[in-house]
Amino acid sequence: MNIAHIDCDAFYAAIHKRDDLSLANKPVIVGGGQRGVVATACYLARASGVKSAMPMFQALKLCPDAVVLKPNMELYSQVGREVRETCLELTPMVEATSIDEAYLDLSGTERLHKAKPAVVLAKLAKKIETEIGITISIGLASNKFLAKTASDMDKPRGFYVLSKADVPQILWPRDIGFLHGVGPATVRSFAKAGYNKIGDIANADVKKLVMQFGDLGLRMHRLANGEDNRSLEHHAKRKSISSETTFMKDIGDFDELWEILQNIGVKLARIARQKSLAGNTVSLKLKASNRRNITRQVTL
Repeated sequence: MNIAHIDCDAFYAAIHKRDDLSLANKPVIVGGGQRGVVATACYLARASGVKSAMPMFQALKLCPDAVVLKPNMELYSQVGREVRETCLELTPMVEATSIDEAYLDLSGTERLHKAKPAVVLAKLAKKIETEIGITISIGLASNKFLAKTASDMDKPRGFYVLSKADVPQILWPRDIGFLHGVGPATVRSFAKAGYNKIGDIANADVKKLVMQFGDLGLRMHRLANGEDNRSLEHHAKRKSISSETTFMKDIGDFDELWEILQNIGVKLARIARQKSLAGNTVSLKLKASNRRNITRQVTL
């Protein structure tokens, strides 16, 4: 098994705790103000039920003693680069999927490092904790799907090895929603058809699944059996750039909204120029006071 997935534990909150020792034993929430949402929360806050993307007012009801900090994306990006550069010392095959997650392909590196991938990864975790000051969780498997699944099994500071032979025992008894990338709508669709557990899909007739759900049925059957033939995209091109803001009060004045929108556009244009990017589609998303999302897009 040579594919690893690393996930920085409570990344944003961990960086703040690293830089301010007075926060060490306090519940920390990173996010916007009362009208914002939780970007992440440390494990002390999560123990009270706080979750990412939860409205801040709800999070503070669950954890009233939490220290709320505004995000510092520049700092997070810097630490994320440090983590990726440390990973690149092991292998050039590193696919960063977000600021705090990455896949590593350690195939063919055993001779170079004079150690098996599991040993090399354990040293990586120790080095990141010692030199960068945050902890990571690692999943090791034969493909990306199983590696990602494994990294979620023993957080924080976890190291989990998941083989395809373990899938019936480890995955099949779990609810379908446990599969990475499967949302509530998909769970409901499969439940209506009688599929509630991962094992239900794994042992179903694949032709029937395709008839019922099309390509999604085939994909779900493969994942349920621990199959994933995706290779690492270590030079994947960025597909989009985005920026958003949360208002401290409801805004209904067009001129005020237009000014805010212009500022967001200027910010995105600056990012695009810095990265030599060009796009052909512009999308706008607005969340109304009743929490309904309104989305519009235009192709230039």
